[in-house]
Amino acid sequence: MWPRGNHPIAYDIFLISNLLTHGETMVMNEREGFSISGIPFLLFLLLLAIAGAALYYHAGIDRMATYGAVGVVIHAAVVFMLKGFFQVAPNEGQVLQLFGKYAGTARKEGLRWTNPFYSKQRLSLRMRNFESGKLKVNDSDGNPIEIAAVVVWQVIDTAEAVFCVDDYENYVHIQTESALRQMAQSYPYDSHEEGVPSLRSHGDVINSHLRDEIHTRLGKAGVEVIEARISHLAYAQEIAQAMLQRQQAGAIIAARTKIVEGAVSMVEMALDQLAKRGVVQLDEERKAAMVSNLLVVLCGERGTQPVVNTGTLYNG
Repeated sequence: MWPRGNHPIAYDIFLISNLLTHGETMVMNEREGFSISGIPFLLFLLLLAIAGAALYYHAGIDRMATYGAVGVVIHAAVVFMLKGFFQVAPNEGQVLQLFGKYAGTARKEGLRWTNPFYSKQRLSLRMRNFESGKLKVNDSDGNPIEIAAVVVWQVIDTAEAVFCVDDYENYVHIQTESALRQMAQSYPYDSHEEGVPSLRSHGDVINSHLRDEIHTRLGKAGVEVIEARISHLAYAQEIAQAMLQRQQAGAIIAARTKIVEGAVSMVEMALDQLAKRGVVQLDEERKAAMVSNLLVVLCGERGTQPVVNTGTLYNG
């Protein structure tokens, strides 16, 4: 705390400094670290080593201790600078630190050389995927369901992945399960109203929402979510049988409705054709009997047995 009353200008400078310092510690963005091609520098060190050996040779011939001392210094420097070599594989980054301070990230492939005092941490930039465990949650209607998801992700900012979270892989797994649980509670398992998205019927909408939810949570860890999809979706065991019966009842009602609509259309067509062609003239009572018989035949679950009428039309 700074006493503002006596030194307002100094207080303002203190606030600005504190803000800048706080921003530097909280915001960590990747930047390119210092590194050069390792092959030319390796040749340079080889020449230095040869020069040191030549100084040893001349020190032995001319008996000059100074040459020998210089040769020792050169070889010690060569050995020390060998610590600066490292390899970068394709789709990989090396996070460089100088005494605990972030110095940049090397992404160029091949053999590289950097400051020997830098510590290096290898970080994969390849795409990865994992399947979350089966979570038991309640949907928006309160029904217990089981849900799991497959997530494809990759690191895009090595500085945030290393310094903003403790373990970015574990962070991805935990935040994915949290986002999946939150998303599942926002939709019903089955939609009972037309146009309302549900977990079972609107896969594209659900997967897009899940991806955005996970991406929002993982943005501060330098991770990009490429794809997220539901891999498992089912009612919980305690209500699975009841919900199965409910679905079966709905399917039976829908099928019966379709059968009745078709049967009525067929009966109407038969009566119209008989009247149009003048095949037979039926009174209302006989029409009702014919309609009843046709509906029984068309809507029945079992096959009917034909009965041949050998009598007259009205005495059969």
